[in-house]
Amino acid sequence: MTKQWLAPALLLGLGAAFSFGANAQNAVSYEDKEELHDIVKAVEADNIEKDIRKLVSFGTRHTLSETESDTRGIGAARRWIYSEFEKISQACGGCLEVMYVSDVVSGEDRIPDPVEVKSVIAIQKGTTDPNRYVMMSGDIDSRVSDVMDYTSDAPGANDNASGVAGTLEAARVLSQYEFDGSIVYAALAGEEQGLFGGKILAKKAKDEEWHLTAVLNNDMIGNIEGINGVINNSTARIFAEGTRMNESDREATMRRYYGGEVDSPSRNLARYIDWVADRYVPNLDTMVIYRLDRFGRGGHHRPFNDLGYPGIRIMETNENYNRQHQDLRTENGIKYGDTIDGVNFEYAAKLTALNAASLASMAWAPRPPANVEIEGAVKPDTTLSWSAQSEDEENIAGYKVYWRLTDAPQWQFSRYVGNVNEYTLENIVIDNYIFGVASVSKDGFESPVVFPGPAGQFSIE
Repeated sequence: MTKQWLAPALLLGLGAAFSFGANAQNAVSYEDKEELHDIVKAVEADNIEKDIRKLVSFGTRHTLSETESDTRGIGAARRWIYSEFEKISQACGGCLEVMYVSDVVSGEDRIPDPVEVKSVIAIQKGTTDPNRYVMMSGDIDSRVSDVMDYTSDAPGANDNASGVAGTLEAARVLSQYEFDGSIVYAALAGEEQGLFGGKILAKKAKDEEWHLTAVLNNDMIGNIEGINGVINNSTARIFAEGTRMNESDREATMRRYYGGEVDSPSRNLARYIDWVADRYVPNLDTMVIYRLDRFGRGGHHRPFNDLGYPGIRIMETNENYNRQHQDLRTENGIKYGDTIDGVNFEYAAKLTALNAASLASMAWAPRPPANVEIEGAVKPDTTLSWSAQSEDEENIAGYKVYWRLTDAPQWQFSRYVGNVNEYTLENIVIDNYIFGVASVSKDGFESPVVFPGPAGQFSIE
């Protein structure tokens, strides 16, 4: 069944939108998908709690910690994660390819001696476009106050057992479906010591020429009580960088004249997830933050961004710094340390559901359009063009053109234009709006919107 919805951003400024005449007829619409509602409902907080408790039970998961023990250290933790992915794969008839992705790191400030940084990933291959990937990740490792202390207990319940548990639960839910594109579930190592697990996997993606269109890094998705005293289980943050790290001088010049600094693929990926939250996850409002990460800090999406891949960070809104990177202790009545009692499992399930629905929607959708271009200078009309996606011939129904006012945070207007590769918006002046194009599947699933030109392209091939 098809339903017509007004975008949340449009609802906030309805009067202003209608002042633009014909645009009022093009309010953003979409096809409500029952499958995504089912996926959200299938995520279970009890499973996430069980997995977080198991990860905490390893005592420490520091990158430099014990690897031979079956009960303590990062070696035991990663072997358990591997076995859980294998169980999930067995339950779906072998639908996951489970593997370690590793390299030896040494000579670094936080890894001075040789250490094997070993991540665990599971890949659910797509049926019609298997070389197109979307990814959800969490971090295996944990730490205390001294980043080089690999023997003290470091439970890492929220940072970041919550992200790994969410990734495992997303795999359990989504492995019951088949998708056109492939999904990667990643438990990345070495984050606290320098984002090495992400660097190693990003290099693998590039070397093997993955068409990686989305990296959803989940780092701390279980805390609802902030150090500011706010308790809130109904909001989350999505951090998204602007200009690509690997932008060339020529591309920077183009962006200066044509725009795109707020329409990088990472930011349009964030807008996509924001809409999934509004449409499918009850009692959740996401904040898209125009920044790579928290002020001056980093996360495991960054190595993928560094190579040009679209990637964002999903996390809680109100952090509690007494529970991050702290020795376990109580001082002046304040309890420090990242322990299990600081995790809200229902909230972690809510953010996991957001990931699962977003991954499913993108994996069922076609590839984002390639080679999107725009023209219309000194004309009353705006024309967009794009390339056909031969990899998605079995899946694609057509394309949808989007536009919005230049200071609007979300897309305000859209028009389905069919299976064509060029379309002219008559009497829509190019100077007054930001534009983009999305691919639409035969089942009505849409890709993220692609801004014209190199600033907005999703492919780095």
